[in-house]
Amino acid sequence: MSVRLVLALAAAALLAACGASEEEEIQQWMQEQRASIKPQVKPIPEPKRFTPQAYTQEAAVEPFSQQKLVVALKRDAAQTGTASAALLQPELNRRKEPLEAYPLDSMVMVGSLIKQGQPMALVKVDNLLYQVKPGNYLGQNYGRITKVSETEIVLRELVQDAAGEWVERTSTLQLQEKSK
Repeated sequence: MSVRLVLALAAAALLAACGASEEEEIQQWMQEQRASIKPQVKPIPEPKRFTPQAYTQEAAVEPFSQQKLVVALKRDAAQTGTASAALLQPELNRRKEPLEAYPLDSMVMVGSLIKQGQPMALVKVDNLLYQVKPGNYLGQNYGRITKVSETEIVLRELVQDAAGEWVERTSTLQLQEKSK
């Protein structure tokens, strides 16, 4: 048994010696590779010099002003032709009514009545109640009331079509019954 033990120890020592030499070879190869490879880094270019510009548009017309919109609408009306301009021109020259500040879909018709022989409708906007009659204006598309019945308000609106022409369209505001 001692011969076997000696042989086993000799084999283990040989294997350990082989393992150490492979590791040394790998370490030597890695050192050679590190020495042979030199990274090439391009230098970062210098930043461009920033030169601030003075703001010179203080006296110019504000891009979102109502005046600029009116001028543009008048110019468009003059360019699109006489029929389109004839529709829009009276609307630009008249005074706006309070209910033209709200979109039509935010209004609700809640009732109708006859006052001094003339049909009138009750319109609710922002929890306020308004009386309207034919000839009054509603909505943001120059909507003029043409007819008031017990169940609806009929409007003539001016809108731009795909070609930019102003055209008339008919809209209605239906009576909304309260659901329980």
